[in-house]
Amino acid sequence: MPQSLITKILADHLVEGQLTPGREIAIRIDQTLTQDATGTTAFLLLEAMGIPRVRTELSVSYVDHNMAQFGPENHNDHLYLQSVAASVGAVFSRPGNGICHQVHLERFARPGRTLLGADSHTPTGGGMGMLAIGAGGLDVAVAMGGGPFYLTSPRIIGVELRGRLGQWVTAKDIILKLLSILTTRGNVGCMVEYFGDGVASLPVPARATCTNMGAELGVTASVFPADDVTEQFLRAQGRGEQFVPLAADDGCAHDTITKRLHVERDAAAIEAIRRHAADASLGPPDADGFAEMRFGPLAIDLAELEPLASRSPSPDNVLPVAELAGKKVSQVLIGSCTNSSYQDLMRVAGVLAGRTVHPDVELGIAPGSRQVLTMLAENGALGDLVRAGARVLESACGPCIGQGFSPAENTVSVRTFNRNFTGRTGTSNDEVYLVSPEVAVAAAIAGELTDPRALAERLGLDGSPIDAPEAFCIDDGMITMPPPADQAQRVEIVRGSTIVKPPAGDVLPDPLTGSVVIKVGDKITTDHIMPAGSLLKFRSNVPEYAQYVFNCFNEPDQPTFAERALAAKQVGCAGVIVAGDSYGQGSSREHAALCPMYLGVRVVIAKAIERIHQANLVNFGILPLTFVSSADYDAVAAGDEVTIENVAAAVASGETITVAIGGGELTCCVDLTPRQRAILAAGGLLTYTRNAR
Repeated sequence: MPQSLITKILADHLVEGQLTPGREIAIRIDQTLTQDATGTTAFLLLEAMGIPRVRTELSVSYVDHNMAQFGPENHNDHLYLQSVAASVGAVFSRPGNGICHQVHLERFARPGRTLLGADSHTPTGGGMGMLAIGAGGLDVAVAMGGGPFYLTSPRIIGVELRGRLGQWVTAKDIILKLLSILTTRGNVGCMVEYFGDGVASLPVPARATCTNMGAELGVTASVFPADDVTEQFLRAQGRGEQFVPLAADDGCAHDTITKRLHVERDAAAIEAIRRHAADASLGPPDADGFAEMRFGPLAIDLAELEPLASRSPSPDNVLPVAELAGKKVSQVLIGSCTNSSYQDLMRVAGVLAGRTVHPDVELGIAPGSRQVLTMLAENGALGDLVRAGARVLESACGPCIGQGFSPAENTVSVRTFNRNFTGRTGTSNDEVYLVSPEVAVAAAIAGELTDPRALAERLGLDGSPIDAPEAFCIDDGMITMPPPADQAQRVEIVRGSTIVKPPAGDVLPDPLTGSVVIKVGDKITTDHIMPAGSLLKFRSNVPEYAQYVFNCFNEPDQPTFAERALAAKQVGCAGVIVAGDSYGQGSSREHAALCPMYLGVRVVIAKAIERIHQANLVNFGILPLTFVSSADYDAVAAGDEVTIENVAAAVASGETITVAIGGGELTCCVDLTPRQRAILAAGGLLTYTRNAR
């Protein structure tokens, strides 16, 4: 029977279960990556498991998030990560070498391999034909120790790319178009597989742009085939011998997908699916206005695409740039793991050559890696950027995670990044547009959002594709290989005072009594739960970082979420979080589960919980429940008392559980795999793993 590419890779790595959509499987992990915002906790947890040396084919520890060193916290983390990597046999990418996903694509990604990363944008590696998956740091620590990764056998969304992109239209417009079709909701348990004649026209970094922002769709991974374009990229990186051709079998059938959509709220998405999907049908709505939509593979005609932009507060809020033309822009940022490749920045430099940034615009550019920065310096493009007035930032995540370059109040920031959640920039009520480098540089010159095709015609710019280099500048001097195992035993691990051992979870009380500490709405991201920006430096000290849980919802002169939760914990009262749809979307940061657990949160009840966050909740002993009916959400209020009887039985085998809350009762779903039930019964993944050894 013809197989999809994703099915082939899964089958080659399957160690437990069957490839039946919706069933739990376990796969062997070849490579792992961590970055400094998640890696410190991941390596501390690896140490807590008592595993002296990584057992993967390759594990890489990157430093790319917290680069600004105000106080000792970040440098303490860097020194810990460098020394612990040497001790356990991991490769270390030093600060300044670049963004983890860009560097991994350049130097380590290999077709057909599996990659598990403690960062939600790990699926970037799918542009190389890898099965690359983001996860919480504890799951990655288990994989570094040689354990398999457990996931739901996916439904595979086929996306056929037809034709070629027009000039000034890019891969960013492909993924923004897909976000406008599938939205950020309802794609949990799916993977995206790209195919079609249009694939061959896309260079590897362009493919990686699409797979990178697959994280915003909420899918587990996105994968392109490995073809002649992939081979050329690997040869240019001096790694041609690592190429393996990979593609779906001719005639393979991708899955028919079922999405639960609201017939009124999601009317635009329903119509978009009908236009782009095979055999799309919509069932009758239920009492809450939701209906099941079934559809086959999607088809996108690349020649029909136009420059697009995503407006705050969500990446799926997509509009044509032409409809936004004339909107004044004050800030433009080009970079991030989505759009900071050599070809991206050569396009930007070519447009800026001989020109000056608009006087009302601040332009920041962050090359994705030291390799890219070096090549721009050597060919003169860096000089063009500087002469145009760009502020060149270091090769790091920086403003994408709120590390500087926050926009002024009541201004527009145009960014080539992947997320525009409200406040993620460090400015509350920010107005952010996610765009391609072509749209971004056009805005930098014009001082307003502008269709780059119109600007190119006015200025006589050449929009021909930027060719991939025949050979990249290869210098791995900022990559530190670990010493042999016998020498690693003598490595002294550097532990500054801000490196604090993270707590493990506890067995759930039965019966569980508690109260609703907070009630939040739809699309609550891990940024809402655990703020990044200047507070991210506390990530290695859970007691300190936990003081800022739900900081964005704290009100002046009122007890904070942390204070309310700790007060309840001190009298033996479990904290309960109630949330709407798509709770926990965005970053993989496990602190969004770890810190609430430290404060005494034991239950989350939501309309729907995103994949990585649900796994993190389970890993730290928090029971994730979902409302049977969306209407039950409306009947719950902050401060309601909660009682749950027979918790252990529900965790062991129950499909539903009765929750007494606010003087009434409601039924919630217990949607857990057998392994997740065992983890919760043990009090969390750390204890579960220790017991299994």
